[in-house]
Amino acid sequence: MAIAISRRGNVEPFHAMDILAEANRLRGEGRSIISMAVGQPSDPAPRAVREAARNALENGRIGYTDSLGTRALREAIAAHYADHYGVSVSPCRVAVTTGSSAGFNLAFMAMFDAGDRVGIAAPGYPAYRNIMAALGLEVVEIRLEDRPYLTAEMVEAEHKRAPLKGILFASPANPTGASVPPEELDMLVKTAEALGIAVISDEIYHRLNFTGADHTALSCSDTVTVINSFSKYYCMTGWRIGWMVLPEKLVRPIERIQQSLYISAPELSQIAAVAAFSATDELEAVKQRYAANRELLGERLPLLRFPLAAPMDGAFYAYCDVSQLTNDSMQFAKRMLAEAGVAATPGRDFDTDYGHRFMRFSYAGSLEEMAEATDRIANWLR
Repeated sequence: MAIAISRRGNVEPFHAMDILAEANRLRGEGRSIISMAVGQPSDPAPRAVREAARNALENGRIGYTDSLGTRALREAIAAHYADHYGVSVSPCRVAVTTGSSAGFNLAFMAMFDAGDRVGIAAPGYPAYRNIMAALGLEVVEIRLEDRPYLTAEMVEAEHKRAPLKGILFASPANPTGASVPPEELDMLVKTAEALGIAVISDEIYHRLNFTGADHTALSCSDTVTVINSFSKYYCMTGWRIGWMVLPEKLVRPIERIQQSLYISAPELSQIAAVAAFSATDELEAVKQRYAANRELLGERLPLLRFPLAAPMDGAFYAYCDVSQLTNDSMQFAKRMLAEAGVAATPGRDFDTDYGHRFMRFSYAGSLEEMAEATDRIANWLR
């Protein structure tokens, strides 16, 4: 019997997940493994979130919701923008999604057609590139060169070379942790707007900024599409719950596509997510541990000949140049896992041209794990 396989499946694998699978296999054999590979908080969801979910399971039926999400969660998200950023957002512009991943799918399908050129930063999160490629978009990787973040000048130069339909950037960024300064963010958004380029701002690592306040692209323009999630700061990765803030004209197109692709985000996760906004004290304590981890790695990694390739402004990543030690970060990562028991992500995930010279270390674990991991690496490199 013939089996049909489309070209869409021929995208680059997510190597961080392959490393995680191998780390889990070694753990299953009884090995002591410290994972710095996957961008996942090691803490559970806040107590209030778990309690809200427990009550929902005990007291009622969990079913479909409106495709754009429950009114309670959309209002809570809108209130968050007023409280945290001083930005007014109508709940009617909020769409609740099955994690930020669904948000990217929805945005790409609602905003672009096959063949459209969409710019992203290189290095950058691999799912951007892979999802757009699977949808038939032309992915334009804009190399950052000597700047740690995308700038208006870079976008304008690429647009002059060949017109862009859209741009997507993250601040703080994955894998680098670098943030776009507020004045640069404003210039980037307004330049794109003037050139007729649609803007998607990935703000999934907001509230994990260690060098200054968060600045949403919504403060620059109401034409941008913002994607965020409860996965990172709120420690809810497995709950698969995220959101979008949309220009008014995009609300109905996103709703129509969501109705067919996902119906709605999981109601249980939506109920629980409302409680996440009341858990700031607990979550800030987690963030303080990240800050201690960040300080430790900022000191130790360069001493191990892993100099930082970008400032660790936010998120929970250190992106390091490992070219003093290897010219193949993929094999280096596999050896480090097998021989030192430390998992980290090869740069190939984030940069298909130069990723062989880089690795990303996640510091979302405990301070003790970070210290033990760097000790193991130091002993392994002797």
